[in-house]
This record gives sequence, structure tokens and C-alpha cells, in this order.
Amino acid sequence: MSIHKRLGWQFADSLRTTLSLSAVCLAGITVKVSPKVDVILGETARLPCNYTITDSSVQPVVTWFIDSAGSRKRVAYRSPTENGLDRAGQFKDRVAMEADMTLVISKINVGDEMSFFCQVRGGAVGVEEDETKLWVFLSPEKPVISDNTHSINAGQDQSSQVGTCTSRNGHPQPRIIWFKDSKPLPEVTDSKEKTYMVPRVVKESSGLFTVASTLYMQLTKEDAKSVFHCTVEYAIPNGQITKESSDNFNLTVHYPAENMFFTLLNQGPIKEGDRVQMKCETDGNPQPEFEFYKGDVKLGQIDTGLWTLEKVTRDSAGTYKCFVLDFETFVELTKTLTFKVHHLDPVSIEPAGPLILKEGDAFDLQCQTKSPDPFTLVWMKGGKRLSQTGGLSLQSITLADAGEYVCVASVPSVPGLEKQANITIRVEGKPEIDMPVKVEVKKRGDPVTLRCSALGYPAPQFNWKPSGKESVTVEGQKTISTITLLATDAVITDGVTCEATNKFGTDTKKFEVAESANTADRSNSAGSVAEPQQAGSSVVVIAVVVSVLLLLFIVAFLYFLSKKNKMPCGKKDNAPANGQNKNETEPFKAKDMEEGKSSN
Repeated sequence: MSIHKRLGWQFADSLRTTLSLSAVCLAGITVKVSPKVDVILGETARLPCNYTITDSSVQPVVTWFIDSAGSRKRVAYRSPTENGLDRAGQFKDRVAMEADMTLVISKINVGDEMSFFCQVRGGAVGVEEDETKLWVFLSPEKPVISDNTHSINAGQDQSSQVGTCTSRNGHPQPRIIWFKDSKPLPEVTDSKEKTYMVPRVVKESSGLFTVASTLYMQLTKEDAKSVFHCTVEYAIPNGQITKESSDNFNLTVHYPAENMFFTLLNQGPIKEGDRVQMKCETDGNPQPEFEFYKGDVKLGQIDTGLWTLEKVTRDSAGTYKCFVLDFETFVELTKTLTFKVHHLDPVSIEPAGPLILKEGDAFDLQCQTKSPDPFTLVWMKGGKRLSQTGGLSLQSITLADAGEYVCVASVPSVPGLEKQANITIRVEGKPEIDMPVKVEVKKRGDPVTLRCSALGYPAPQFNWKPSGKESVTVEGQKTISTITLLATDAVITDGVTCEATNKFGTDTKKFEVAESANTADRSNSAGSVAEPQQAGSSVVVIAVVVSVLLLLFIVAFLYFLSKKNKMPCGKKDNAPANGQNKNETEPFKAKDMEEGKSSN
């Protein structure tokens, strides 16, 4: 072989090698994953992996790895010809790799929070990979306050424990913030400061975090009214931060009293019989025991500061004192108050009752009372005012003037302060019956109740005509007799009479009882139908009687003719040829017919 040909082959081989190397250098792989993936604890995580290869003839192998104990461990892989999962690791049956190279992990737990690497191997083209970070989130429980129910003395030189805020089972680690009156307190952990916090973090076996913070403060008197709470601040997916607050709470702060307040709780003027309450309190906490005095007389000792007087009298008026000794500071505090008790003397009437008068008499009544306040006197009867002075005069009285008279004394400036007295006047005279009211019944024979009311003293006796079941009652100055009886024809026709009698005379009134209009109309309609029926029946009876009488007369006449042997039908041979007998009998028949017609 010539040298030229050999050199030609070598050149061709070199050229093919050079072209092959150039093609490899020009080919490349690009891998792209999400920098981080957020997932809630217990849910499913999806880690996508996207890649590109410039040489379409390359058949790549895609593998997912994790870093574990300083070395890489394969989780899953996929190639055009095969795929597989490494189930021996921590993911076991929770992992899958989809056709688009997405790594799927179910039932995520805290231990799954790590870096994942998606690697694409393209043979001669090379190897490329990209890293994604899996973050696991769980919202912590609502923060709970504890160790906050004890009392704290204000003004101490050292800070006191206010309370502890605890929030459990969060991921990633939450943060606690304290608030006073809705304003956040600076996060200070230096115990030399007046206000500081002591934080604590516990990582549970589940990998979740429990965080706590204890607040210490040097309290003042004003802190007794402050409202405290804490919040837990934590991260959630997509880079967001959220918060949840505890319940609000107040502190029991003790501090000495500087001032005392002694007040009367009653509103408006106080009158005899009222309930009076006095309230004594200080601006310290807790409240001390209070001693109450009227003048120099000790009434009692009580820790509530509320002193009550039941059903006060005019003697209850005066000056009252509240006294306190603060055993913390040994400071004595005293306050007084004064109140007046308005009163009204019992009412008296002259002359004293009851009074018995006669019709036509006159009488004068006088009403009296006493009070340090201006008062009024009003005479009343049956709710009607008769006089607005202490005197009452009536001339020529009647039975209607009998009854109970009331004198009411009142103090206009003190609502509810009033007293009264009454006197009964009886007027002698014969009974006077109230005007009767007409009573209706549905139908005759129904029971009916009548009420006869009469004035008169002495109380009258009653007599009813006709009588029935009676009961007698007294209403005020009237005597009332009530009777129940049947609405008979006589009662509806004649009515019922009530007679009231006492030693001075008698009064009589008649009560009308009637059927209701509907019942009467029905009775009239029935009567109009019955009258033609009754007339027709009478005509039939008369016709029957006349017919019977006529028949008897004919029988008697025939019997008479038979006795005289003048019966024309008795002998055929004796019948006249010229009809003489016929003419003789015709007058009798005519007469008979005339008598029949006249009788009809």
C-alpha cells in the first residue's frame, strides 16, 4: 500500500474522530426544579423535575437522591426502559415517581424536611442535577396562659411572675409575643430589667416544637386595671406569617388604700319604712374590714363595706361614720354621712266611726295628722275625690251616701309617703231596689237567673214571686238576692216580682222574662201553618156527623113505612099502573133532600 493511501485513511479516521468529539461538545443537559416546596404535615408533597437535552438521540436516566448522614441515597429513578423505587429507606411505601419525573411523597412528616436532588444522566452528553428544599408546616395550638391567678403586691423592688404563655406542637419553631393593653411588650430576656421574659423551647419526639414564655414585671397600682394576653407567631406555606392570641386576663394586684369613699345608695328622699343602704370603700386592694357607727355607738363590722338599715323610722335619721384601719400601712381612714327620714303621723277622724244616720240627716267629718313637711288631706269615696281639705260636710243624705269614706294624707315632696284612715257611714231607710234589667231565654222551660240589688239599712229581706233557688250576698252598701227558676209560660207572661223589706218599709220591682226574638219568630211561623190544618179537620168532622144523622133519619122513615104497609117494593101486584104511589113518595124525598141541605 502506498504511503499516500495510508495517509489518506489516517486522515479520514482523524476527521471522523474530530467530528464526533465536536458533536459531543455541542450537545448539553439542562435540569430545573422548584427551589423549595411547602407542604402541610400529613399531606402529600409533589416535587417536579423538568429537563432538556439538545441531542434527541440520547436516552437519559432521571434519578432522585437525598443526602443522609453525609452520603447520598437514591429514592427513585426512571429511564426509557425501566424505573424503580428504593423502598428500604424512610419513605418506604410513601414514595412514587410519575412519568413526568415528578417525585410524589404522601403522609409527609417532620423528618421529610430536607433537600432533594433531581439528577439527569445522559451518557456521553454528561450529567446535570438541581436541588429542591422540602419545608414542612404545622400550625401550633392556641396559646394557653397559666400561673397567673396569684396575687401580686405593687411597688416591690423585684419583678414578680405575671404568667406563663405556652403553645404546643408547631412547625417550624413558633415565636411568643406578650401584650399589655393591646400593645406588644419589648422582647427582653435580661432579668435585671423591670420587665423581662424567660423563653423555653422543647422539641417533641414527633419533631414538633412546644414554645413557652414566662413574663416578669414590677407592677404598679395602675396595673390592676390592665389587660394582658400573648400571641403565638408562626410561619405557614408560601412565605406567610400568621398569629393566634390567648384569652385576655387581669392580674390581682394588692396595694394600700390612700382614700376612702362613704356614700348613700338610696335615690331621692328617704321616708319611714324604706330600706337604707350605705356603701363604704377605699381605693386600695384588697378592701379592709369596715366599722360602722351612729354617733359614737358602734353598729357592727363587715368586710363588704355595705351597711343596710331595714324599715327605717324617724329615729334612724342622723350622722353615720365608717372607720378603717389598714394593717399594711397602719393608716386610719374615716368618713361620715348624714340623712333625714321624712315621716307622717297616723291619720285620725272625728267623730270616730262607724256612724249610723237616717235619710235626710247631715254630718261633718274632720281628718287630722302631723308632719314636719307640707302635706295634703283628701277625702275620697269609691275612688272619687270629695274634698281636698281636712273637713267633709254632707247635707240631707240619702241611701246612696252610705259607704266607706277615706281620708288620705300625703307629702307631695316625698313620693310614696302617705297614710290614710277610713270611716263607715250607714244610712237607715226603707229598701230601694235598682231598676230591673229585662232577661231573655232561648226557649220556654229554660232556667233563668235574676239579680235583685237593693240599698237600705238594716239589710233587707227578700221575697220572690214565684220563688226559686235563692242566694244572698253583700257588695258594699248593697244587699243582693240572686234567684234561679224555670222560664215557664206564667213567668214569661206575668214576669217575676222581687220584694225587699226592712223595718222602715218595702220596695217591689218586677222583672220581665222573654223568649229571644229568633225563638218567637219560629213559634209564629209554626202557628200560621197549624191554623189551616186545624180548620180543615173541623170541616171533615162536621160532614161525617151530618152524614150519620141523615142515614139514621132515612132508616127510621123506612121503618115507619113498613109498619103502615106502604112500602111500594113489598108487593109487585099492588104496584099502580099510573104511577100514583110514585107521586105520593116524591114529596117525602124532596123534603128529605131539603132537610139534608139545611143541615149541611
